[in-house]
Amino acid sequence: MSDRTLSQSRRNSALRPNRNNNIFLNTDLENQLKAFREKAADAMPGSDWTPFEKNRSLPPERADIVIVGGGVVGWSIAYWLKQKEMIRDGVRVLVVERDPTYSQASTVLSAGGIRQQFSLLENIHLSMASADFMRNINEHLSVLNDDPVDLQFNHSGYLFLASEKVAHIMEENYSTQRYAGAKVALLSPTQLKEKCPWINTDGVVLASYGLENEGWFDPWMLLNAFRRKAISMGVYQCFGEVTGFKYTTNTMTTAEGDKVDFRRIKYANVQMPNSLEYQPVECAIVVNAAGAFSGKVAEMMGIGLGLKDTIAGIPLPVEPRKRFIYVVHCPNGPGLDTPFLVDYSGVYFRREGLGGNYIAGMSPEEEEEPETNNLEVDHQFFQKIWPHLAHRVPAFECLKVTSAWAGFYDYNTFDQNGIVGMHPLVNNMFFATGFSGHGLQHSPAVGRAMAELILDGGFKTLDLSAFSFKRIMTKEPMLERNIV
Repeated sequence: MSDRTLSQSRRNSALRPNRNNNIFLNTDLENQLKAFREKAADAMPGSDWTPFEKNRSLPPERADIVIVGGGVVGWSIAYWLKQKEMIRDGVRVLVVERDPTYSQASTVLSAGGIRQQFSLLENIHLSMASADFMRNINEHLSVLNDDPVDLQFNHSGYLFLASEKVAHIMEENYSTQRYAGAKVALLSPTQLKEKCPWINTDGVVLASYGLENEGWFDPWMLLNAFRRKAISMGVYQCFGEVTGFKYTTNTMTTAEGDKVDFRRIKYANVQMPNSLEYQPVECAIVVNAAGAFSGKVAEMMGIGLGLKDTIAGIPLPVEPRKRFIYVVHCPNGPGLDTPFLVDYSGVYFRREGLGGNYIAGMSPEEEEEPETNNLEVDHQFFQKIWPHLAHRVPAFECLKVTSAWAGFYDYNTFDQNGIVGMHPLVNNMFFATGFSGHGLQHSPAVGRAMAELILDGGFKTLDLSAFSFKRIMTKEPMLERNIV
């Protein structure tokens, strides 16, 4: 090698990023930062604080698919993408989650229920497929040399109560559920009293009870099972926040002379927690599974920021809605066979473990929606719930609230149903969001459907095309009448 070639090689080597720590700092700058940290430590003895923190968990520079949101839906999609890949590492998948503790994740703050009792065939089929997955979860998510997955699935079923005003809707829903193959029974007030002697049937005209594939489970166990399995299959995870995208724009002119901008994402910028560092990740596809905050992720691509009455001006109609769950203790309350009861007043409750503990909640009226800038609990709101609980279950007159928590719904303000599929103007951004409280229970089936859509070019096992963004453009809502 000539001196000139050797000199050029050294210059190129000095300019290349230092891959040892997977960060873009050359040797000189790293040494300067090290010296600065040592100087800061000397100035503040006894403190481990430093103004510059190296982050050794930057994501890869390139991924085929970046999933924004590491909740149960995001990790389910990641698992199914790897499950469908033809060769090992044939699809490089990165999951980005901004909350490394999952302390504010909607998945783990939910009530953990699953039910077939919906009014739309798509939702019923999603529940049935997801329940089948959960029953056989270790056939899917077991990891060699790790403990088996135990979802702590309680199969007590859902019990919906209907007043005379809404009994006809329950009957229509029942017909749809039976047509879909779900096993549900309608109960008269007399039959209801025989099944649940502890219940007050005053005002109840009809009840609907799920005979199988319904109940509740541990949300964290399902999330962690998907995550553990996906990582074992080669999925990359990164704790950081997607703060923007770099994209290309292709402008086309319609027959009417209107200009339409079509965008394609080239990079997703991932900001690291507690750091100024960020990593641009080159990618072919982005999946927006950011739950309650997916609307803000969509805005980063200009979705909804265009001119009014144009496609570009239609926002992703998903926003956070805060819901409270209260833990109550009642030693003389309903026993171990207590179902997940949903009263026609909107109040629900289910058993929580043993020893007379229950959780209860209720969705507020539109004008009562709480602020979403925090996860603080409004303990006064329980005063609206308690009279309904005590009326329906007289034993609950003597209950005591022991704790409470709050979580976010990824609330679809358009029709309270999931938005699944690609955006028409951003041809490599897919949505899997807006499930309005039933994303957890549908996550296994939604993940599979998304993987099919991305890798196969269309739905194969369940047709979820009715949940596409198109219905928002055409203003044709898919209204679900059984929202809890």
